[in-house]
Amino acid sequence: MPPRPNSAAARDAAHVLHPYTELQAHRETGSLVIERGRGVCVVDEFGKEYIESVAGLWCASLGFDNERLVRAAEAQMRKLPFYHAFTAKTHEPLIELSEMLVARAPVPMARAFFANSGSEANDSAVKMIWYYNNAVGRPRKKKIISRMKAYHGVTVAAASLTGLPVNHRIFDLPIAGILHAGTPHHYHEARPGESEEAFATRLAEELEALILREDPDTVAAMFAEPVMGAGGVILPPAGYFPKIQAVLRKYDILLVADEVICGFGRTGAYWGSQTFGMEPDILTCAKALSASFLPISGVLVTERIFDGLAQGSAEVGTWGHGFTYSGHPVAAAVAVETLKIYDELDIVGHARTVGACMQAGLRRRFADHPLVGEVRGTGLIAGVELVADRHARRNFDPKLKVGARLVQLGHEHGVILRAMTNDSIGFAPPLIITEAEVDEMLDRFGRALDALAVQLRRESLAVV
Repeated sequence: MPPRPNSAAARDAAHVLHPYTELQAHRETGSLVIERGRGVCVVDEFGKEYIESVAGLWCASLGFDNERLVRAAEAQMRKLPFYHAFTAKTHEPLIELSEMLVARAPVPMARAFFANSGSEANDSAVKMIWYYNNAVGRPRKKKIISRMKAYHGVTVAAASLTGLPVNHRIFDLPIAGILHAGTPHHYHEARPGESEEAFATRLAEELEALILREDPDTVAAMFAEPVMGAGGVILPPAGYFPKIQAVLRKYDILLVADEVICGFGRTGAYWGSQTFGMEPDILTCAKALSASFLPISGVLVTERIFDGLAQGSAEVGTWGHGFTYSGHPVAAAVAVETLKIYDELDIVGHARTVGACMQAGLRRRFADHPLVGEVRGTGLIAGVELVADRHARRNFDPKLKVGARLVQLGHEHGVILRAMTNDSIGFAPPLIITEAEVDEMLDRFGRALDALAVQLRRESLAVV
């Protein structure tokens, strides 16, 4: 249904170029206009309230209204609204945030660099890896491994690392030197009768074979999300990261943990790296770093990496990378306040407790639903994968846009959902969500899912 003339949705459709949107269709349908937020909910221009089941974009960790973060931003704006970090300039919020992040890192880290988004953080990590290997005399060691269905961002290098077709097709990506290993999704990728442990062993063997084919002296690093987010909320099989890291260490290949989604309590530990036994050389973070009240991202590096960067900068005369808004004082001040709130609320413990409730509720209510192939997740992140045939584990034809249909039904029932690869519906609500709010979120999701089942049954599109 087209938007009403002169409405906000109509004005939006006429002038805004939206990310991740089917632009041709948007001309006709317009947008859902969100006007305000409170707690775990947002409210549209007509006053209808929705539970935000994915915290916006996995990011509104403290919900959609927090007076302390507003006051922190206001106070810093009045004191020092902007200054940069180029040429050894600094300010107190940047110093304090760096200290706090290094102290909270999952493994010993030496320095923190700041950017404005997860994409910029991952792009910066790629440049650091190339710079580091040049500086230490390994100019051939430049190739970087990612994984199919990974998501690492949309800048040129980060989108190349991303292993999703929509981020490559018609963009002339990926760039050279980016390799993609297999997806660690036991549900779809394991062989008949293959246990998670055996599957993880095979993936490690396949990774080693890839490295040997490429020549270990040319492979620099591997990027990995602890839980693969936009690829469908895919958890690694048991033993996966310890086995993968053994291969990487054998050939002196760096591990980059992309904690943009998983960091700051999402998985039931402060970092996803801690949940799954990762020991990264570089860690990237964003989103919940400031509860997404302001844009900011970080890159943490070990002493070994920093020493290489320092060596290169001495040779060149500078470390020639950075952004105007790297460590922006207002964003940094809000991030500092965010981390303090996490500590005071014991956000990790809360996410672990309420996450257990969410995981149990999803499985109890939906694991046997005729449209659900798999329910997966940990802490306050989960995926529910829709399938056309449960027994054959057969997904719907992507052209049917079944996940998008469920999202629309979710709007009708007062819950904002996110559909991803293989019609997987992601759940990552604000970390402050209560058990009662989880129950209400699942009730609304259940009503939307049942409505979808009725539609598909009438159209003979699913085996039920």
